[in-house]
Amino acid sequence: MKKTIIILAAIALFSCNAETDYSPREINWDRDICINCLMGLADQKYSVQAINKYEEVIWFDDLGCLVEYEKTDAWKKWDGETAKIWIGDCETGEWIDAAKAYYRYGDRTPMGYGYGALKNNIGDSLFDYETTVARINEGKTMRKTFLEQKKMLGH
Repeated sequence: MKKTIIILAAIALFSCNAETDYSPREINWDRDICINCLMGLADQKYSVQAINKYEEVIWFDDLGCLVEYEKTDAWKKWDGETAKIWIGDCETGEWIDAAKAYYRYGDRTPMGYGYGALKNNIGDSLFDYETTVARINEGKTMRKTFLEQKKMLGH
């Protein structure tokens, strides 16, 4: 009995010291969906993944879906404030740190928000992460045009 308690205590002690794995995960194309709009992930070049301190991963098919989801109680309950955010580079598909990426406006993204992430700053018309999130929150997106083209605005 004492041996079992010692083993369990050792396991608990060592598991507390384990670092959280925030490394980007690979998309499971036949299973992973955007938690915000429930669409299947279609293109890693615009997909976003958030990994919280419990190593739980949630997926988004467009940066705009992440920005919208961050406003929900579900994000807070999921412990989103601790999350590491990865986004696909819109030219290479490589996972890049969303907070360090540069964003261009005008891309045809899966949900029509229009922001593509780039690893490197290649021009003057790029935005940082905070500016891009603020622009999406202000409605500075291509979403209206996207929805009109998809005949989803009811006009």
